[in-house]
Amino acid sequence: MPVAVDTGGTFTDFVVLEKGNLRTHKVSSTPLDPAKAIIQGLEDLACAQPEVFFHGTTVGTNAFLTRKGAKVLLITTAGFEDVIFIGRQNRPRLFDFMVTKPRPALSRRQVVGVPERISATGEVLNPLNREELEVLKQSITAKNYESIAVCLLHSYANPLHERKIKEFLGDLGVPISLSSEISPEFREFERTSTTFLNAYLAPVLARYVKRLRKALPRTRLFLMQSSGGLMPAEAIYRRAVATLLSGPAAGVNGAWTLARLLGLSRIITFDMGGTSTDVSLCNGGFTYTQNYEIEGYPVRLKMIDIHTIGAGGGSIAAFDKGGALKVGPASAGADPGPACYGLGGRWPTVTDANLVLGRLLPHRFLAGRITLHQEKAFKVLAEHASKRGFTVEELALGIIEIVNINMEQAIKKVSVERGLDPQDFTLFCFGGAGGLHATALASRLRIRQILVPRFSGVLSALGLLLAQPAFDFSRSVFFEGDRVSFEYLSPLIEELAEQGLQEVAKYGYRREELRAEAEVDLRYKGQSHELTVPFGFDFREKFHEAHHRLYGYSLPVNPLEVVGIRIRLSGTPSFFKLPEKTDGQLRPVEKSQVILAEKDKVLTPVYLWEDLPPEAEFPGPALVVGPYSTVWVEPDWQVTTDRHLNLWLRRG
Repeated sequence: MPVAVDTGGTFTDFVVLEKGNLRTHKVSSTPLDPAKAIIQGLEDLACAQPEVFFHGTTVGTNAFLTRKGAKVLLITTAGFEDVIFIGRQNRPRLFDFMVTKPRPALSRRQVVGVPERISATGEVLNPLNREELEVLKQSITAKNYESIAVCLLHSYANPLHERKIKEFLGDLGVPISLSSEISPEFREFERTSTTFLNAYLAPVLARYVKRLRKALPRTRLFLMQSSGGLMPAEAIYRRAVATLLSGPAAGVNGAWTLARLLGLSRIITFDMGGTSTDVSLCNGGFTYTQNYEIEGYPVRLKMIDIHTIGAGGGSIAAFDKGGALKVGPASAGADPGPACYGLGGRWPTVTDANLVLGRLLPHRFLAGRITLHQEKAFKVLAEHASKRGFTVEELALGIIEIVNINMEQAIKKVSVERGLDPQDFTLFCFGGAGGLHATALASRLRIRQILVPRFSGVLSALGLLLAQPAFDFSRSVFFEGDRVSFEYLSPLIEELAEQGLQEVAKYGYRREELRAEAEVDLRYKGQSHELTVPFGFDFREKFHEAHHRLYGYSLPVNPLEVVGIRIRLSGTPSFFKLPEKTDGQLRPVEKSQVILAEKDKVLTPVYLWEDLPPEAEFPGPALVVGPYSTVWVEPDWQVTTDRHLNLWLRRG
């Protein structure tokens, strides 16, 4: 009986596959000890010791954002100790004179340079000095470092010295992250940053995994990676940094899997939870990136390209010094939560605004498991509205308008800014709060169709259940001219695949259980940056097509350079059949007064999602209330249910 659990900032979601049937559950997250909510939820589901446990977690992300990671010693080549502090000359906000650099996660005293040198071709120019290593070893013992990151110059070309350092320091009992294992690619700053982040997060995640193992001693535990693949918990020391987008990646995986089952090939995923909103674009498949960045620290790993903003149901609304209303990124989270939770929230949130506007029903929130206090939401909004001369309804509408604008800009980031028109895609909406804002967002972006799946409130957990183990390996190579050919690159990719198979064999995987997908990093000769395309006989043509799609032109007669090869080893996708609904009645259970954006009040029919029949049709305005999410359908939209009870919303 596999169990999938996605831990969010506000709620922890559960999906259990039991004898072919899906069971779902949701509990409030416990940020100080995320495992506590997991254990409670498993007890509620009467499956305290599942056989297999798939987990999407924010532990690593939160540890970095709050700077509560391990005390790390960074070992690098002498003369390059300042690489991680200098970074790149890129300025994210070119004309912002007040910009400040993010708080550093390590100090200059935690960086040590060792006298060694390997050339860019892998030749040893200056061997390691054993006496220097002895001094380094004594220093590590004296200063109580919890983790070690090793990133030597050109170790991607020859990892000999990094491996010697790991062997020499191995008896200290401290986890050691090597750049030649984490990210064996050129670009010194990105490789150093990725290796450091892995060392910074590995002990934190290892302690968390140990806590779960203690509670689930007979369970095999898998963690979701940012690339959309699962990894066994045993790999946490080498792949801790790969969990930074663990939960959001699970959501995109679930959305894309269901989209394919329903015949969709172009979707924009819109995941609005209690703390944040995550958006991604799937145009025939996942959109990947190797250039993710978190607070100024790049991560050079394969990740699903997800844009995240601080906009969720718990996002706090406040007026800045100039009197402008801002929503997020600060969130009320699970504790104390929005004011309407009745736990002492003192600031108005998006959830409070939706409740006051009638788009959430106090007695039907989370199927009645939590009763919302409408009077407390009204009181906290009134307190802040009166200071600025607004009515409560005006402030609530303003909060909704601003959070919608923020989310609109996020969707444009992954579509319009990359030359793609949102109108050509279906908005795939999920997350506990997404359904309340989907029609407003689609109207702003002129998207004609929205899909809200039946399990939208727990889709990230379902995405974990549908995921497969996957391992990514890469290597920098530098070829041009005649060597940019299938015949020349194929043996190198086979060699990389063989190394990857030897690595995953440590976790119990046999080669016949895995499938391999190869990619190459290509660029026109003289360019600074590359594009990653699938490797095959036509990889050059695919590069020209991708370049033209992204930049509006291609240069088929120009010479090409290969700068990297990649391989993904993954399990075979499992078969999944969506449950079907055979009966039901199209009958509203009540009517609720909803305040529209124009301040008009309309008496709106309320439908219970699980009671709807298949192939039903009804117009907006309407509220569709499910076990974990509510969908607000604006007046100019039409709703259709399919046989799986997914909601298809189309502009009337």
